[in-house]
Amino acid sequence: MTAPGRVGVIADSTLQGHLLSSAVKGQGYQVVVNTDPEALEKRWLDEGALDLWVVDLSSEDRWQAFLDNLLEDAAAPILFCDGQAPARTDARYPKWERRLVTKLVDYIGKPAVEERLDVIPQRPPQVKIPTPREFETIRPGDRPKRVWVLGASLGGPAAVKLFLDCLPANLPVAFVLAQHIDGSFLDTLCGVLGRDNNIHCKVGVDGSALRHGELAIAPVEYAVKFRHDGRIQSTGQAWEGPYAPSIDQVIQHVGEGYGNACGAILFSGMGNDGAIAAPRLAASGCPVWAQSADTCAVSSQPDSVRETGCVSYSGSPEQLALQLVERVRRELKNASSLTPDA
Repeated sequence: MTAPGRVGVIADSTLQGHLLSSAVKGQGYQVVVNTDPEALEKRWLDEGALDLWVVDLSSEDRWQAFLDNLLEDAAAPILFCDGQAPARTDARYPKWERRLVTKLVDYIGKPAVEERLDVIPQRPPQVKIPTPREFETIRPGDRPKRVWVLGASLGGPAAVKLFLDCLPANLPVAFVLAQHIDGSFLDTLCGVLGRDNNIHCKVGVDGSALRHGELAIAPVEYAVKFRHDGRIQSTGQAWEGPYAPSIDQVIQHVGEGYGNACGAILFSGMGNDGAIAAPRLAASGCPVWAQSADTCAVSSQPDSVRETGCVSYSGSPEQLALQLVERVRRELKNASSLTPDA
């Protein structure tokens, strides 16, 4: 498949054509033509012109002759949409987009995108947060009382690395990273993210444990859940949906294991993974944050979560780190003020 996958959109509504085109582009595919049936040029039907047609017509009866000719003449396969796209602000939109993406992957595979781990700059962060007094008694490796999910896709490793580099020692938080990546690169990613900072990184395989001051990278080959005692446990099944690991599932499983003692941050990436589970997490009272669009390599993933209305804070990786440290510091201070004197 030519990279990225070349897609043609045919819709008899300008709005539907725009929504379909935006959704397809947001997943990393290339929309080479977006047209209504009457304006379709025959050259796009030729062999090699594109890899897939995505067709959404409000009235098949009206366009029956056009559809007959399209089915006969188009060299590329045709994906017919099952219902018009809801508005991006509609609560149904993330699930509609997820169904579309799953079908795109089934037809032409995942878009060919390359995450260059070797080009992540090795430079000290502009912001290095000092260890708050409230953290000084925290012992690294303790069973976590707070777990934060970091969700990332294209451009995510560099943003997550910058976020981690800013964090102080003894931070009483365990992190779970759901990063869309080929499983063969997990060990390399682990080495890159844990370089020159206070966070110990590891691959969160079955039987391992979450600990304060550590980041566990969710495995690619199988889905995992998170027990309240910190243990990571395989579900025995693959991740759901077109991408692995599934950010939505990681958020869901961390929420099931830790209740309101968790949060989520969505970093740079394509698509809308996280946009289904993040609103549910926020509705349970947990914070959901996102990297600001202007600091992302690709912002469609955090943007899609922001559009659900569940994101309470957006910022650069450095600002997100500051916000997290201050939030945890306040929690510890408030907890100590409620503890009666011995």
